[in-house]
Order: sequence, then structure tokens, then C-alpha cells
Amino acid sequence: MQCQICKKAGMTGNNVSHSNRRTKTRWQANVHKQTLVIDGKPTRVKICSRCLRTMYKPPRAGKARTRPAA
Repeated sequence: MQCQICKKAGMTGNNVSHSNRRTKTRWQANVHKQTLVIDGKPTRVKICSRCLRTMYKPPRAGKARTRPAA
């Protein structure tokens, strides 16, 4: 499955044993089906756990960034 927010998907690679034999493997993204309120109506989306956590993160409060004078 693929995250509908950040487009994160699975990844391929090799499992390497102690004797250095390689076998193909696939790691799946941690994607969940969630019902989120988007534009005032509940919508069912597939979202990865990182995007789900970031949604509830408060915005950063800090000083405004300015360009250095050249």
C-alpha cells in the first residue's frame, strides 16, 4: 500500500545471512486506513504513521527567519 499524503510505499532489498547469502525481501510502509475530516466531511484515506503523527503536531513557534544582509 501507499500513503496518500506523502506517497511513501514499500522498499526492496536483500536479507543477508551470517554466511553472506542474499535473498530478496520487501519491507512495507506502515500504512493505516483512517477516517479523517477533510473539508468538513469524513473521508477514508490510507495514511502512514509518520503523516498521522505529524497531523497532530502543533505548529512551530519561533522567531521569524530573515535573510542575512549581503
